[in-house]
Amino acid sequence: MSDSVAKQQPSHRAGFVAIVGRPNAGKSTLLNKLVGQKIAIVTSKPQTTRNRIQGIVTRPEGQIVFIDTPGIHEAKSFLNKQMNREINAAVEGIDILLLLADASALQPYADPLLIDRAKRFQSKVILALNKVDKLPKAKLLPMLEAFRKAFPFAAMIPISALKGDGINELVAEILNQLPEAEPYFPEDQVTDQPERFLAAEIVREKAIALTYHEVPHALAVIVDKWEEKPKLLRIEATMNVERASQKKILIGHKGEMLKKIGTQARKELETLFDTKIYLGLFVKVVPDWRENPQHVREVDWHSQLEALSEEQALRERRKHQQHEDHEEMDSADAQEEEIDRDAYETEDEAEKGKED
Repeated sequence: MSDSVAKQQPSHRAGFVAIVGRPNAGKSTLLNKLVGQKIAIVTSKPQTTRNRIQGIVTRPEGQIVFIDTPGIHEAKSFLNKQMNREINAAVEGIDILLLLADASALQPYADPLLIDRAKRFQSKVILALNKVDKLPKAKLLPMLEAFRKAFPFAAMIPISALKGDGINELVAEILNQLPEAEPYFPEDQVTDQPERFLAAEIVREKAIALTYHEVPHALAVIVDKWEEKPKLLRIEATMNVERASQKKILIGHKGEMLKKIGTQARKELETLFDTKIYLGLFVKVVPDWRENPQHVREVDWHSQLEALSEEQALRERRKHQQHEDHEEMDSADAQEEEIDRDAYETEDEAEKGKED
């Protein structure tokens, strides 16, 4: 192949992009739309996303690894502080910062919180103005002009994450800004999070949608059992809350609320995983778990994965030790048998000597 032909070939681009914005700006909705399937839960309650979730978009011309983050907010509890740490960790080592602003909630001026984030980031920043379908065009142009004056964005793109408007333009602009690189993930992979974590999040999503008051923020869901069979996936999960009154709300009259949560979650999980599912739900009161570092870490799927790996390694070590113990016992039994046989043969020879 000649050099001129090689130069004409389009280069492959790849990189990491963090989606950062205020609570309820539509970050998880955008991530699901970009990936083409549900990998992040979506609710009308703020601060639903608690962990970094990676969504992978692969096109012929490149691959984008999007990182969904918790909404920028004032940290009060240990959980809130951990969520803010997740945001800070997400922007480390990324190629592009994608700031998502809710255009329907803004006045015709730039959001100072987002501008502050943009100024602190040392590389390219793209602004996506979301929910423009709810905004008259007459109000959109002054808003874009305000952001343009406030910071030199690499690009500003109006979108509707819910309807899909502007999504292709956003992806094309990001790919254009990313460096040349090989893909980081296989082309058929859409997320890095384990299925058991997604299952826990789907249960939490249904519970948040069906309950009220303080239950959504005080709720954590942890999968205790994940058993895959040829025709059935058996899942058992515990829903942790902080007060007995919250537990009562989740269970409902004669268990009706818990049943409703379980039914809605099971149906969606069966569609997502394309298999029949048994879902067992339990509710447990863990007082003030949001202020407890250990319990907060349990909610993070990265920590859950580490714990599962350690548990698996421990089981393997025990199995190996049991195997060695059995081998030693078998060896000892064989030695005893050899000694018994030698003794028998000696006695037999002595008897023959007497007969002679």
